[in-house]
Amino acid sequence: MIAMGAMFLWALIIGIITVVPFWLIFSKAGFPGVLSLLILVPIANVVVLFYLAFAEWPALRERRQPSGLQ
Repeated sequence: MIAMGAMFLWALIIGIITVVPFWLIFSKAGFPGVLSLLILVPIANVVVLFYLAFAEWPALRERRQPSGLQ
């Protein structure tokens, strides 16, 4: 029983270490940080990384627009 608890704790730590950096990356790119939770889902994690790599980032789109024109 103790080994199962230790394994759960280890999985939780690895999950947090994985999700937090992606949460920051998604947020800085202008996407909702919640998308980083998909990194934990098999197959979806590959799709999310491709989306992040090839999508137009809202943060860059806002940076390119002149502030006077809206």
